[in-house]
Amino acid sequence: MLRLASAIVGLAIFAQGASPAAQFDALYADIRDQHISRDAARAKVRELLPQIKQDFYARGGKDAAKDAWRFPVAGYAANSIGGTNGSGYLPNGYDWFDGYKSKGHPGHDIFIRDRNQDELDDGTGKPVNVLSISSGIVVAYSPDWKADSILRGGRYLYVYDPSQNGIFYYAHQRSLLVKPGDIVSPGQVIATVGRSGRNAAAPRSPTHLHVMFLMVDDGDYPTPRDIYQDLARVGRRAK
Repeated sequence: MLRLASAIVGLAIFAQGASPAAQFDALYADIRDQHISRDAARAKVRELLPQIKQDFYARGGKDAAKDAWRFPVAGYAANSIGGTNGSGYLPNGYDWFDGYKSKGHPGHDIFIRDRNQDELDDGTGKPVNVLSISSGIVVAYSPDWKADSILRGGRYLYVYDPSQNGIFYYAHQRSLLVKPGDIVSPGQVIATVGRSGRNAAAPRSPTHLHVMFLMVDDGDYPTPRDIYQDLARVGRRAK
């Protein structure tokens, strides 16, 4: 019944002439919740990504060279990345099309100073801003999250960067400041760091931002790529 209802909603969105980014957002919700077959999802990804790319440039989107990339947590630097020399990146078992059932940890956690777990920086007493690493267009998000949700990412964002032919994923936010279809640039504030997500909300988990990058070289199968060296590079010059 849930599968049928989801399919009906998805068809309605596509039929109403929604933007490619809005369609991708609806598609990912079905992938995330396992309401669509893998083959159907791959076909739709293959269809939508070229449209999203065209829309990005048509509306004034500009490519960002890697030299312009920004560290994603404002006020923090490379030493806030969890693990040792990128050891937090554990891609084995991960498959984007597995949705909420996906395994592994194909990304990096960037920790903030929040001993009392109130989602505020211990030094400033204020929320910590999440910055867009590169330029791109927001293609999926989850602004609402409840403590009993099964979602690992909590309040998340996906940002497609046409110049890199890949998608940046930001998870566990406190609040989201952009939505699907918004064009973003390096260093733009897109969210605030939080504790949303199935595991991130647990007391055992320090407050952090989870960042992942997915390559879509073949056009239809987002595959994780380790961007630790890029994060460390931009993090060393962050203030």
